[in-house]
Amino acid sequence: MTATIAELAAGYRDGSRSPVEATEECLTAIASLDGRVGAWQAVYADEARASAEAAEVALTLGAGEPVGPFWGVPFALKDIVDVEGRVTTAGSAEWADRVSPATGTVARRLLEAGGVLLGKTKTVEFAMGGWGTNQHMGTPWNPWDRDVLRTPGGSSSGSGAAVAAGMAPCAVGTDTGGSVRLPAALCGIVGLKTTEGLLPIDGIVPLSHTLDTPGPLARTVLDAALMFDAMLGTPAAEVERDWLAGGGRYGTLQAALDGGLGGRRIGCLSDAERVGVDAAQLAAYDAALEVLVGLGAEVVPFDPPTSFEEMKNTRFVIVTAESYHYYGEMMEDPASKVDERVRARVLPGAGISASEYIAAMVQRRIDLAEFAEAFEGFDAMVTPTTPMLPLPVDEADETNTPALFTRAGNFLALCSTTVPTGVSPAGPGGGLPTSIQFMCRGGDETLSLSLAAAYEAARGPMPTPPLWAGG
Repeated sequence: MTATIAELAAGYRDGSRSPVEATEECLTAIASLDGRVGAWQAVYADEARASAEAAEVALTLGAGEPVGPFWGVPFALKDIVDVEGRVTTAGSAEWADRVSPATGTVARRLLEAGGVLLGKTKTVEFAMGGWGTNQHMGTPWNPWDRDVLRTPGGSSSGSGAAVAAGMAPCAVGTDTGGSVRLPAALCGIVGLKTTEGLLPIDGIVPLSHTLDTPGPLARTVLDAALMFDAMLGTPAAEVERDWLAGGGRYGTLQAALDGGLGGRRIGCLSDAERVGVDAAQLAAYDAALEVLVGLGAEVVPFDPPTSFEEMKNTRFVIVTAESYHYYGEMMEDPASKVDERVRARVLPGAGISASEYIAAMVQRRIDLAEFAEAFEGFDAMVTPTTPMLPLPVDEADETNTPALFTRAGNFLALCSTTVPTGVSPAGPGGGLPTSIQFMCRGGDETLSLSLAAAYEAARGPMPTPPLWAGG
């Protein structure tokens, strides 16, 4: 599967492509490659073919009627998103037979926009983990290394691996501390962490109702924007008009592509925040900052009033208390078939008092206000998405997390676009994806996407990984 959402949409309109052919390409890629990658929890082949045929008929019969650029586009859902009558395991062997009672709003909007659901992708159990591993349901293989099982990023591990390997043009993930952006970064694709509360979370298995956000994973920034509009439920005619005529969100993206980033003030890591970042990741980050300066942006160090390290403590209380509320009883049962690493992350919630939880929520309000004041005059903050490159799974410290920079976006109620910066130099551990994220104020998704799009265009084409459906 080599076509992007934008390429499919354009091809459907000029007759050079068809939803049936695109869907069949995806299903063929899944059949040939997923035995190696293991990104999929369930594939709905017959239903996908039927949906693609219906989409193709509608395109033929509705000539002249705008259906929107997501019409007929194959996509995947992270297996914590409910579809009525389908099993949603949330990555848990305990829920292997849990049938969804209703379809979540985000999934329904994608289907109503004409998307073709290919199936469900694997996830860390209950989305509680950043490396992408799962003891009972399987860890997807990061497509950037043929020989070594490396961390795909989590918790939306299967979504990241499926898109990166070319088995689907796009997929839904969810992000509570980086779970869209981490797999995007470690698998070399684009991920959008949306603003808290912007997209509904009904029909999505919760981890932290305070911080959970759904978002798209795709291969380009434009594709992420197109999928984001479908997830928002933006009327098809409006998206079609703006996409084709360069208006609205797409006009802003095009303006950044045409005019560069002159007048934009972007914060980068201070010297203190660079400590502990891998040399290869820092080199890619510094090179990306030079690109942004070349595009006209003013790039200056930004010192958050609360450090990334300090934010994690308050966030830990919120997420751990809320996850224990949902899954504590299961995790307390020694006979339950749960991932032991997830059990170890949830059980500390038993020791968090109501007073501690409330204090954390109050502290978050204080930190939000202080950050907003310090961020005056800045358009965005750019950081590496992860401090490290994809690690061999057996070297990943499951008591730690790759989410040093991403979880701040959730804690501070920001939106953020992760975009690849390229691949690390060849050699031992080389040839692996590097990335940056553009964190903007909540509600500024268009700005975040436009900054990422301008950088993406200046960066040039991103290579495909060794495990690629077209290879």
